[in-house]
Amino acid sequence: MSTSTEQEKDIILGNLVRAVQILESSEHFGLLMPEVRVNLVYSMESASSPEDVAGIDGRITLVSGKVKAAGYPRFGASDHMARLIIEVRKYDKRYRAGINFAWTPEISAFLEEYCKKMGWDYAGIDRSLEPKEFSSVEGKSMPWKIKTLVEMCGGKVPKVFYEGPGLGKEPLTVLLGKDAVEVAIEVVEISKMYALKRK
Repeated sequence: MSTSTEQEKDIILGNLVRAVQILESSEHFGLLMPEVRVNLVYSMESASSPEDVAGIDGRITLVSGKVKAAGYPRFGASDHMARLIIEVRKYDKRYRAGINFAWTPEISAFLEEYCKKMGWDYAGIDRSLEPKEFSSVEGKSMPWKIKTLVEMCGGKVPKVFYEGPGLGKEPLTVLLGKDAVEVAIEVVEISKMYALKRK
């Protein structure tokens, strides 16, 4: 493996460590914790498989009400979010990182307002509309989902989007960014604003 590849991997892992510290020191991010827990991913420039995308081993969870990463960042630690970021990059190379968090109608209404203020695209997918030929085949869902979102947003990948409730699937929100630290800072700010709104 070339030295430049090794260097890129080290930068990504270091960036993820910093991003986790940002999430763990947030007093509000726990409000956005989904049942399936959170993963934060950051892909290599040339990522073509989940092995080229680093995520948090064992995901990010809550321990005694505090946000805590279960393990260290490593390449190949995520499947769903890794495949998502690879698919997103077919449409927009700027996005190399992403995080998933909870979705509820209440969170969604808040995000709609928040994204408008930030000038971000916000869109969602109705999982019940997914054609059977995609939902029934492993790995076929993701290309359909991202393509549908891009079409909804006039050819652009939305910075924030959600997957609505599906059969046996928890609805989730996804936030995209250029690296893991950017994503962590933005999602912590979202959680802080959401906490204030709920008061």
